[in-house]
Amino acid sequence: MIRLLPAILLLGMNVSAAVTISKTAWKGWPNCYRIANGDVELIVTSDIGPRIMRYGFINGQNLLKEFSEQLGKSGEKDYQLRGGHRLWVAPEELGTTWALDNTPVKVETQGDTLTVTQPPDSAGVEKQIIVKLAPSGGAVELIHRLRNAGVWTVELSPWALTMLAQGGTAITGFPPRGKHPEVLLPTNPLVMWAYTDLSDPRWKFTKKYLTLRQDPKNNEPQKVGLFNPNTWAAYLLGSDLFIKRTTSDPTKSYPDFGCSFEMFTNGDMIELETLGPLTKLLAGKTIEHRESWDLRKGVRIPNWTDAALDAIFQPATR
Repeated sequence: MIRLLPAILLLGMNVSAAVTISKTAWKGWPNCYRIANGDVELIVTSDIGPRIMRYGFINGQNLLKEFSEQLGKSGEKDYQLRGGHRLWVAPEELGTTWALDNTPVKVETQGDTLTVTQPPDSAGVEKQIIVKLAPSGGAVELIHRLRNAGVWTVELSPWALTMLAQGGTAITGFPPRGKHPEVLLPTNPLVMWAYTDLSDPRWKFTKKYLTLRQDPKNNEPQKVGLFNPNTWAAYLLGSDLFIKRTTSDPTKSYPDFGCSFEMFTNGDMIELETLGPLTKLLAGKTIEHRESWDLRKGVRIPNWTDAALDAIFQPATR
């Protein structure tokens, strides 16, 4: 867990030694919140959501996808992808997963922590995202909460989806590899969808890693899922590297044939998705799903081999 310093209140702005949270307008939404230290910043909306719409170095590019025609709007009758990072409910069903998030949400700030809570949606689920930024660097802790605001027990899984901007490459790692015949039993699932085409040149497999290139000129969707107790994924956009991580429990059941991680792309964006275990959630009860994020600059991958990827990701994902 990230260790954060105590905060003081100064001129209506929450300030720690290096973290500030301030209300601001952004891309047409008048009621957004900027969380920043001397290195990175995040923008969280309160006019809709909960959504994190920007994560990047100060004065740098936004690593998160922006659907420009959907920014600054609210109250639509249909679901809007918009971009950014969101919290969903798995398994995917139109009535629960795609419940609208197009109305205002409650925001609370305390020191260097921002809490965003959506009122119960049409499926009776209250969604909440808590954002904690480290005093320096790009490290962020996210706590995702789902509360069953209905009267019946429901089975669901928290699903944290990060949509990323066009033109980069996503990377994830498999659980530790072994050799035959020393390791005879399977170690993890690799899950396909009906539209998955592993002959697509955007995919690249090595022994330890799987990469997926986002191509704005190729609108054919692609998706795979897998399970890894040390679930992590990254996205290299230019020389900025975004990393997200979570811990997964191999003793529990996960959605989609046992996926703790899924990645999806089309011509508009690429999406890195982590999932929590399936839970029978009693009325009034809450489950949590935690992610840690990091952002690094000046990263170059000379070639897409195990050795080159090990040099970057073994230290970064320990």
